[in-house]
Amino acid sequence: MKENDIKNAGKALTITTVLTLFIATFEMVNALRFYKPGMNLLDIASYVQANRWIFAFTFIFANLIIFPSALLLYKANGISLKKEIYEKETLGADILWGVILAIVASLLSLLSLPIYKGRTELAFVDDEKMGVGITILYVIALVFVSGICKEIYYRGFAKKFCGSVFGDMASLILFNMLFGLLDWYNFGYSFVLGLVCIFGYQKRKHMIVPMIIHGGVNLISIIYIIVMGGY
Repeated sequence: MKENDIKNAGKALTITTVLTLFIATFEMVNALRFYKPGMNLLDIASYVQANRWIFAFTFIFANLIIFPSALLLYKANGISLKKEIYEKETLGADILWGVILAIVASLLSLLSLPIYKGRTELAFVDDEKMGVGITILYVIALVFVSGICKEIYYRGFAKKFCGSVFGDMASLILFNMLFGLLDWYNFGYSFVLGLVCIFGYQKRKHMIVPMIIHGGVNLISIIYIIVMGGY
């Protein structure tokens, strides 16, 4: 094991941990602003996205502010991020795998529905229709920024910079635990989603697969909100 490998692993883990703690803390503080006596954790978690505009802008800001550090880490080690994401020869098959696994991951989200039956009457009830502006912002934040940036941090960093130190699978699981912590308010679904992303990434060897899975799941969620809540 080279000293440079350890340094790179430390940088990758630091960047991802800082992002995780910042967003998770923001989500918790934002939700606790609405706390009322008698609320349980499910009720509190329901307020994380009570103000969609603040949530989306903060999410975009946090991910993009550290993106240059990610680019520099790849560049400093002579690694082509473009080739890590996709290669023309396998692009079609990679996209197909991503779409199929995005559908699978979305179906798996149904397994978490019984958890939310524990909410009380104090939980947030979103009766406001999504307008054009917030819909576009959510697509930018959750489909593109989340789908691309977070997969570079939580899957790409794990395998490319920490795999040589901790082992590929151990690194991917470690970073997936951080991934689940960042989205603590969905009570484990992000960890499950991460496992699907890991499977796709390991199977196809290109980050475009987990990017499509991640962004695709979020896009399906946005469409669901529009269809069920009106537009």
